[in-house]
Amino acid sequence: MYTFNSRIRYSETDENGRLSPLGIINYFQDCSTFQSESLGMGIRWYAEQGCAWFLNSWRILIDRYPVLGDTVTIGTYAHGFQGIYGYRHFFMQDEKGGFAVRADSIWILCDTEKGTLLKPPKIHSEPYMASNEGKVLPDLHMGEMKRKIRLPKELVPLGSLEVQRHHLDTNHHMNNAQYVDVALDAAGIRYPAELQAEYRHQAVLGDLLQLQAGRDEAGGQVIALCDTGGTPYAVVRAAGERDVTE
Repeated sequence: MYTFNSRIRYSETDENGRLSPLGIINYFQDCSTFQSESLGMGIRWYAEQGCAWFLNSWRILIDRYPVLGDTVTIGTYAHGFQGIYGYRHFFMQDEKGGFAVRADSIWILCDTEKGTLLKPPKIHSEPYMASNEGKVLPDLHMGEMKRKIRLPKELVPLGSLEVQRHHLDTNHHMNNAQYVDVALDAAGIRYPAELQAEYRHQAVLGDLLQLQAGRDEAGGQVIALCDTGGTPYAVVRAAGERDVTE
């Protein structure tokens, strides 16, 4: 397990002084990156190995949106590897130890030269599991996570967006958080209680995202970010709404 402490900055909040969904996801991405760096398995190390971990999907439960000045602890821990998949929990706690945000995620290891998926060898899995030893891992009560998001039968166009340079990460792909931010903005969703995102293939600079949205059978709003041929780059699902007037 790996944790770090922070204080919600003005630059991370929206016009209501709340940490946005984008801000939450950025914290979680930073946390997993910090852990890898602390284990000597950071971005440069993976580049030398010719491979990289890519986020396949995640489910985020937002119990409360932190506000400007809140002191928080962000944490993550791997909780298993099976086949080609790695599984990782995330959490954000307040000063009293209560959960503001909880998440589960599924990752895949990719050979960046061949573009093929790899079954993680022990050198890529054991250090993460070993970092849990001697630590009390918080029970996030997430339940079993589904990897796939089903698209509704009827989808309504929400317009299009060209991938800009500020959307990219160090892999030169559109950043995971940016897909979610673009999807929520297009659908007019502000403070969902639950978020899911599934990443199917990577958008790069100049790609045109076609946005479509619809309701699924459970009442969730599903937004597909597709290429010009209709194949999704990513699918985002939002459900429920948190009251942020308190």
